[in-house]
Amino acid sequence: MSGLRICLIASSRFPVAEPFVGGLEAHTHALTRALVARGHSVTLFAAEGSDPLLGAHTLETAPFEASPGARRDIAAPPDQWMSEHHAYLGLCLDLVATGADRFDVIHNNSLHHLPVAMSTAIPVPMLTTLHTPPTPWLESAAHYAEARSRFVSVSAFTARQWQRAVHATVIPNGVDTSRWTPGPGGGPAIWFGRLVPEKAPHLAIRAAKLADMPLDLAGPVLDEDYFAAEIAPHLDDRIRHLGHLDSAALARHVGRASVTVVTPVWDEPYGLVAAESMASGTPVAALARGGLTEVISPESGRLCATDDTAELARAMLEARELSREATRAHAVAHCSIDAMVDAYERSYASLAEERRAA
Repeated sequence: MSGLRICLIASSRFPVAEPFVGGLEAHTHALTRALVARGHSVTLFAAEGSDPLLGAHTLETAPFEASPGARRDIAAPPDQWMSEHHAYLGLCLDLVATGADRFDVIHNNSLHHLPVAMSTAIPVPMLTTLHTPPTPWLESAAHYAEARSRFVSVSAFTARQWQRAVHATVIPNGVDTSRWTPGPGGGPAIWFGRLVPEKAPHLAIRAAKLADMPLDLAGPVLDEDYFAAEIAPHLDDRIRHLGHLDSAALARHVGRASVTVVTPVWDEPYGLVAAESMASGTPVAALARGGLTEVISPESGRLCATDDTAELARAMLEARELSREATRAHAVAHCSIDAMVDAYERSYASLAEERRAA
């Protein structure tokens, strides 16, 4: 496939850089690197502080200062919302004016509604990846999407959630199995991700204590009150918070772990941490929420039908006995970044061809 000129729109909230705040940033980073390696020209628009090796253009989120009259509006959105609104509005207006000469296709990998809503005015076909359940703003924008626009969902579960608004092709997220390599296992259990209530690391702590297993937690603390109330009181020599690690350090810890615990109390759209763990050969014990049921197989993990911590503790004990070789093989076969990028390339090429034929 000849090289395409791809505009890749990322989140304006968190930088696409190590250490990653979440799965969306890790996914965008891996996708950008893989596309460039395949000979495509990728222009990434992302938050300030994104990896300079990606050549990212900053989505400018200058603070918005409302007038005194506007501030009196009790329905006024938060300042951060207004700042992000202006960042995407500025980008979209620029794409309306100059996009046709610069790009063959736009990949909207953000969670913002404006690229979708303005796609009719932008003279470049757009593909949007749905990384979340429907939100009112984004679902509303989808009704105004340009007819050439296409939507991709990261799991069949998430595609079903969106089916009232759009038809989405499923392209599961992928992990770089050359970076997430097999580890020896045998160490503590591990939980990794954003330490926030909806990810519920406190459930992993409770289950680890019931299973009499040491547990490492890794990830950024994005809710200080939650951390202080639910996590910090339990930290000791058996329950440790390793901090916010870059992917190399995180991969080493995951590879040494005996089992990874995944505890969302919301419907996880995909479950990238499970794929990363399995690529390291580390089996997973998880709550059966959302797309996780499509990522984890009986050979690579155990799923809990409820958030009962006794059931989760049993799942941890069972999962750590699974074959690490079979777990890794499952990830290579079903969760590789190569399969993901192949699918995106086919979608890009189809959109570009339709544009040329129009």
